Amino acid sequence: AIIGGGYIGLEYASFYQMFGSEVTVLQNNTDFIPREDRDIAAAVQAEMTRQGIRLELGTEIWRVREEDGQAVIEYEQAGTPQLLSADAVLVATGRRPNTDDLHLEKAGIATLPRGGIRTDRQRQTTQPHIWAMGDVVGGLQFTYVSLDDFRIVRAALEGGTYQDWGRNIPYSVFIEPSLSRVGLTEKEAREKGLKIAVATLPVAAIPKAHVLKRPQGLLKAIVDRDSQKILGATLFCPESYEMINIVKLAMDAGLTYRSLRDQIFTHPTMSESL
Repeated sequence: AIIGGGYIGLEYASFYQMFGSEVTVLQNNTDFIPREDRDIAAAVQAEMTRQGIRLELGTEIWRVREEDGQAVIEYEQAGTPQLLSADAVLVATGRRPNTDDLHLEKAGIATLPRGGIRTDRQRQTTQPHIWAMGDVVGGLQFTYVSLDDFRIVRAALEGGTYQDWGRNIPYSVFIEPSLSRVGLTEKEAREKGLKIAVATLPVAAIPKAHVLKRPQGLLKAIVDRDSQKILGATLFCPESYEMINIVKLAMDAGLTYRSLRDQIFTHPTMSESL
């Protein structure tokens, strides 16, 4: 049983399922992966369910106890008390910067509500001679974001500045198939009042997906109608963790969507779906 339906919880659910375990995910939110568009979330939910992963949404955990060598989770769902027995329980309910014991206020360093250290775009804190980087600043907690933070801080310590490419930060969730995104979702773009075009492609339309015998999934792109630049893309498909970097590069370079649409790709590859 996994308590928490965020990206880390879902990754471990996918891992354990592939190892042969029966997996149940308990999520407090009634919306599955709420950061994603509903069509993408529905595709992921349907595929994980097809694989045999049990997804219980809208749950409130009361307690976890041990009974006869097993863990028993007591929870409520839609007003009804529930019991779930499991060989093991993984708690994946999120992370926050570990700054409480640093007494940052004594150094005059401002923090964010969840404990992250407040910095500017050059990772300088409210004390000009102190920088902070990586997970401790809050935001997206990824290894490669910490690496980029290091480049920024190193440049500052050497007396220069690091080229800011706009920080279009891609991410991948290593479920099966992988889910990757960069930029805006359709919902975010519409909330900003942008005039957009939306393109979707079922993974079953990609020849390489059939070669891999993994034709499940959905690809989605958001494009600005005026500039024709790519605002975001979500790829739920095999090898999306490689493909998303191509989209990020096009976005950083300010290219229009045509630069990918009209590219000559090798065949059969997953990237030719772009």
